[in-house]
Amino acid sequence: MAKLLKIQTSMFQNDGQSSQLAEQYTKNWQARNPDGQVISRDLAAEPVPHLDLGRFQSFITAAEERTAEQKAVVSYSDALIEEIASADVLVLGIPMYNFSVPSTLRAYFDHIARAGVTFQYTPEGPEGLLKGKKAVVFITRGGYYGEDHSQTAFVRQFLGFIGITDVEVVHAEGLAVSDEAKDHALNAAQARIAELA
Repeated sequence: MAKLLKIQTSMFQNDGQSSQLAEQYTKNWQARNPDGQVISRDLAAEPVPHLDLGRFQSFITAAEERTAEQKAVVSYSDALIEEIASADVLVLGIPMYNFSVPSTLRAYFDHIARAGVTFQYTPEGPEGLLKGKKAVVFITRGGYYGEDHSQTAFVRQFLGFIGITDVEVVHAEGLAVSDEAKDHALNAAQARIAELA
């Protein structure tokens, strides 16, 4: 059975434009995969704790030496990784906040990127271990920054780092410029969703 993991990151939750575009794509995917399973994660409603020294040390401590608290931290991370590892398609709704991704997404990424679990170091460089998946990323922005902005590059780089290289990015920019610009951007994004369907 096909599985899709939808992750939204907007502080406006379901009302965010990035969340709505991700949901529209998900509904189209469900129509094409009536027996498929959708898992949703809202990082604004349920934020992942930011990485600190204690959490990081939990990850690098040998399993047999972990305390009960460290085991709980690793178990939480393992559950997040299992969600993405079991999915065929990853859908991300990402607004731009202060020229980057929301901090909640950075915290999520920090719990997903674990050496020996989702990537490994080799003599040829790091190798992602979550291969054979597709990611569809919806990035919304109030102004115009272009497809080669560092925000987009960061998302692509991180997904590639853990092995997800089939990445489709849909931008909707200029949402705060004017109503006309907003309508144009959202209509273009919706048209792209229809094409992807």
